[in-house]
Amino acid sequence: MSLAQPDVTVVVGAYEAMPYLVACLDSVEAQTLGHDRIEVIAVDDGSTDGTGEYLEEFAARTPLDVMVVRQDNSGGPGGPRNVGLGKATGRYVFFLDADDRLGPEALERMVAMADRNGTDVVLGRVEGVNRKPPTSMWGRTLERTDVFSSNIKFTLSAQKLFRRGFLERHGMRFDESLWTGEDALFTMEAYLRADGVSVIADHTCYYLVGREDGKHVTKTGSHTLRFDSARALMNLIADMVPAGARRDALMVRPFLVTLLPQFGPKFLKDSEAVRREKLALAKPLMDAHWTGEVAHRLRVHERLRLQFVASERPDLLLEVLEFMRTKKTPEAVLEKGGRRVYFAYPRFRDRATGLPDSLYLAEPREAREVSGYREVGVDQLLRRAVRKARRVLIPAA
Repeated sequence: MSLAQPDVTVVVGAYEAMPYLVACLDSVEAQTLGHDRIEVIAVDDGSTDGTGEYLEEFAARTPLDVMVVRQDNSGGPGGPRNVGLGKATGRYVFFLDADDRLGPEALERMVAMADRNGTDVVLGRVEGVNRKPPTSMWGRTLERTDVFSSNIKFTLSAQKLFRRGFLERHGMRFDESLWTGEDALFTMEAYLRADGVSVIADHTCYYLVGREDGKHVTKTGSHTLRFDSARALMNLIADMVPAGARRDALMVRPFLVTLLPQFGPKFLKDSEAVRREKLALAKPLMDAHWTGEVAHRLRVHERLRLQFVASERPDLLLEVLEFMRTKKTPEAVLEKGGRRVYFAYPRFRDRATGLPDSLYLAEPREAREVSGYREVGVDQLLRRAVRKARRVLIPAA
């Protein structure tokens, strides 16, 4: 290792990563930050496809400062990242998956952003190659933000720049007991503890590559592992954020991204035993964390499905899923002069079920898609509040 402290330690956890590893390492070598400012810790997690050998070959010929660690397979991505983090010496650390690659100037721009703003986490714009990355957080560059004031909660992958001193101060490591979702847990904790987060939206810093063999780790694993991931993230949020609107805003993420897919189209194909198991695994999570505030932040079909899970009504859940499978558009029912929009999914205003209309009420984000919808502005709400107050405070003549 060089005597001067590097700006960034790039941690590359690699398992059966050939041939994608070649482009991955080339993208690190091509960074404009300067080879003397970059340290690479590459961890071969028991590969048998030549990954370890290629890492050693790369280390021998590159001008970069590279350490190669070869170990028996750990069973998940958290272990190799923890090994790399434990050996890192850089001011910042960046976790790079061996299937993916950095964009040009990525490290230089991210380090400059963190140094300029004193932020502990920097997100660089992500583009997909044969994969669809999250997009809602790339609307504009943010010099300094937090998890409550932006959409960063919808990107919880580990491929971000973290201030290493910040991670060490809080003793942060990846949970190696989780097969999937360990990065979401780590990143959400970092967001909540960070003294500011920066977002680079105007320059692609990371290319998320879809493997042609379909072996990307996030696409593997049984449904029980997904519930483990959802449980861990929900518990973290509950532990770190007091009950209320801010907690509920963050809870949307595990409900929407991790839990809801378990009750999507695949649920129709699941055996009765698997359906019962999924509902049993979901029950304690729904009991503990499903609130009206979480529900109202979702689209109607999302809210309905999770509410039927919460109320243990798989019969109603299956009706909605069957309706969705037909790809029919639910009737939009406009009321109150177009200020309210209901989507008439199955059992809407069915007296036999007694489901409240509020389950079918579209929030403005979804209602705006309907012709004839009239959104109530803040000024209108204020005028209504004043009129109501006057009726209460001024006695009738």
